Amino acid sequence: MSTISRDEVARVAALARIDLRQDEVDRLAGELDVIVESVARISEVATADVPATSHPLPLTNVFRDDVPEAPLPVEDVLAGAPQQENGRFAVPQILGEE
Repeated sequence: MSTISRDEVARVAALARIDLRQDEVDRLAGELDVIVESVARISEVATADVPATSHPLPLTNVFRDDVPEAPLPVEDVLAGAPQQENGRFAVPQILGEE
């Protein structure tokens, strides 16, 4: 039994201002039906003792702590710059302003 109708797909597409052809509406209605059925099947199996997860594998933060450090000397930073001016990077003007 279909839970997502062609009319619902067309209405949501119109609300989102997405122009869909009739064959795309038919295809999306079928694909959304499969998704809804899959979620319903998972909901039947899920029990209260199973914690909700966002990922099948346990994830840990791999970033280091943000610890302030002394900055690099200006001379070292500008050493690799193609152009520099008054202790700053010199870049081409892009906005046409003076």
